Amino acid sequence: MGICRNVKTEENQLQKKGGTRAALFVYVVAGIDTMAFISKGVSLVTYFSGYMNFSLTKSANTVTNFMGTAFLLSLFGAFLSDTYFSRFKTCVLFSIIQVLGYALLGVQAHFSQLRPFPCKDVPLSQNDRCESADAGQLAILYGGVYLIALGNSGVKAALPSFGADQFDEKDPKGDAKLSSYFNWLLFFITIGAMLGVTLIVWIGDNQGWDWSFGICSVAVGLSILLLTMGKQFYRYNVPKGSPLMRISQVLVAAFRNRNLPLPQNKEDLHQIRSGEAENGIEIIQRTDQFKCLDRAAIPRNNQEASTSNAHGPWSLCTISQVEETKIVVRMLPIILSTVFMNTCMAQLQTFTIQQSMTMNRKIQNFEIPAPSIPVIPQIFQLIMIPVYDRIFVPIARKFTGIPSGIRQLQRIGVGLILSVVSMAVSAVVESRRKSVAIEHNMVDSASQLPMSVFWLGFQFVIFSTAEILTLVGLLDFFYAESTSGMKSLSMAITWCSLAFGYFTSSVVVSVINKVSGGWLANNNLNRDKLDYFYWLLAAVSVLNFGFYLLCASWYKYKKPELNQEGPISDEKPKGKTDMRVV
Repeated sequence: MGICRNVKTEENQLQKKGGTRAALFVYVVAGIDTMAFISKGVSLVTYFSGYMNFSLTKSANTVTNFMGTAFLLSLFGAFLSDTYFSRFKTCVLFSIIQVLGYALLGVQAHFSQLRPFPCKDVPLSQNDRCESADAGQLAILYGGVYLIALGNSGVKAALPSFGADQFDEKDPKGDAKLSSYFNWLLFFITIGAMLGVTLIVWIGDNQGWDWSFGICSVAVGLSILLLTMGKQFYRYNVPKGSPLMRISQVLVAAFRNRNLPLPQNKEDLHQIRSGEAENGIEIIQRTDQFKCLDRAAIPRNNQEASTSNAHGPWSLCTISQVEETKIVVRMLPIILSTVFMNTCMAQLQTFTIQQSMTMNRKIQNFEIPAPSIPVIPQIFQLIMIPVYDRIFVPIARKFTGIPSGIRQLQRIGVGLILSVVSMAVSAVVESRRKSVAIEHNMVDSASQLPMSVFWLGFQFVIFSTAEILTLVGLLDFFYAESTSGMKSLSMAITWCSLAFGYFTSSVVVSVINKVSGGWLANNNLNRDKLDYFYWLLAAVSVLNFGFYLLCASWYKYKKPELNQEGPISDEKPKGKTDMRVV
């Protein structure tokens, strides 16, 4: 009886952990982190050119490198999170690194001795006073910038999956809440982005860069405090070791056993049974794809075992370990098929601002600043996310029986279709804008065209919906499909899609300009062929969607065994203690 009471007590304690209450802390921290990071992403060009005396080209390239590095380094943060630290500890550690980066840039912005004499608004007669930043000043600058990139990368990798850990995937109600969690995570990220591109950017322009960096440092510091305040409500993951190491072991073992025949009875392949699982290992059923990797799980006979290290981790792996490798291999085509959509997003964000500068941006006596145009899709996202989560999903759930309304791959596919539509609409709107310029003889005029900037709202609305569906669908899909020991890695793979999308955007423009003979080579947008460029992006997006359909139809969902031990604990992990939930 005492044992039964203890089991019931542990179950009741576990039910009090996690859930929406715990996720609220993650929502707010994600919003604060995005507010600080995005504000620097959209405004550092001004700081580099106006205060560090970088050329415009060098300023733009530095910002691009900063943004891309932050997304790519999420792989490093994911490695540490899955291998050595819990996701909670990773969030705290990398947030501290961010605080140091913002503080370092704030100190440099405050003390003029740490910066070159600024050339911003300097009269031509004093141009000789302008100077390039010396090695020490550049060291402080790049040190602060890349401390921010490193810190943000770890938070990006660990925070979304840490919030998702608060919901039980195996519970149907928990599954529905998990899908809703990613919707609301994007909602708070959008709020943070809006505050970053408006409030924080305004503070930097009007109160000084030292104030801007200082507020970001304090805000991220408060987010650490807020995250630690919820410790009593969290469910914690236990690191399972490096997923990259386990994948490497499968590849090496499969190569070593390449000459061994696969057994006729698949039960002869090496697998840890449910009752033998240790350290919260997730047991996954075998799939028929990539049978060549199954050779890593072939046990050698006694004679072979006596002459080689046949039972080591580099010679013999479990089927669950092999299937984990198969999941990663199956995921790669899915993520590759979304890179071009992010390339289109980067183009849309860049050229839309240039289009808006030629259009009427006035609302009665107020004129919308061109750099603030991205606020339009952000406002729309704030409206669409609750509509999707509270109206569409419950209705779709009644017809499909799926907790998330539609499956993640279907959601991503709809988003890719809408991205094609948005590119086509962008081409139509740009054709209309150019025709207005021709009709009013304003092709070479710097004056605003008699055409409202809200015409751009059509493409923004469609692409914002596409982003809601695709980005959240990717986060949900990769978290659900990845094993318990590689949740952070799966989040990092999602962010890498954004990184490669931004990196390839400039390559796409250069290639199109060279092949087309200069569609976008003029400084005058009214003489460029931006509408042709949008039509080309739409056509390539159609081909990309076809590639995605092939990848999605080919993908096989993982099949975890029932009644296995899970990876989440209601207690903080101490040392190597493994607190598991059955």
